[in-house]
Amino acid sequence: MTIGDILRKVPVMPVITIEQLDQALPIAEALLAGGISVMEITLRSAIALEAIALIQSTFPEAVLGAGTVTTAENLQRAAGSGAQFAVSPGLTDELAAAALTSTIPLLPGVMTPTEVMRARAMGFEYLKLFPAEAAGGISMLQSLAGPFQDIRFCPTGGIRPETASAYLKQPNVVCVGGSWLTPRGLVERQDWAAITRLAQEAMRLWD
Repeated sequence: MTIGDILRKVPVMPVITIEQLDQALPIAEALLAGGISVMEITLRSAIALEAIALIQSTFPEAVLGAGTVTTAENLQRAAGSGAQFAVSPGLTDELAAAALTSTIPLLPGVMTPTEVMRARAMGFEYLKLFPAEAAGGISMLQSLAGPFQDIRFCPTGGIRPETASAYLKQPNVVCVGGSWLTPRGLVERQDWAAITRLAQEAMRLWD
């Protein structure tokens, strides 16, 4: 599956930080029940890769990405864990070179036109605009649309449920990333039904 195929599966890609391994399966199950099959598990916790492996073995229908991939080693370990794609907040020469030989596709982050040009020159056509709101949000995406008509974005960072629809209406936006589908409070209370409802609401953004 290409990164474009993956991003087109959902309107919102949840950005998830799993702090405890016993949270991994209930979170994934709740999102899947709500129609969200693509999930980004950030490498911001010590058990992230273990969580990816556990979810992938239990729910093979889930399309799991490793987020916060910042080095070639991160990318290699993500692929070894069973992740099907990787997401980075930025792009370095080392990471770009590793992506060329990796078994999984990379969605690199950009914030400026220069970074878009650099990523495109390295062969990337799907990019993560990050942090989206701080970078100018919808206005920035509209400004980038003219000179970069071949580039598609997954804006992430600062996007909220009430603003997601406006982002998704932009012709150069494939999907958005957001952490609001798995808020810490709901996870700590183990309110999996509420997470399922949030996932269902996110899927309705396509209606």
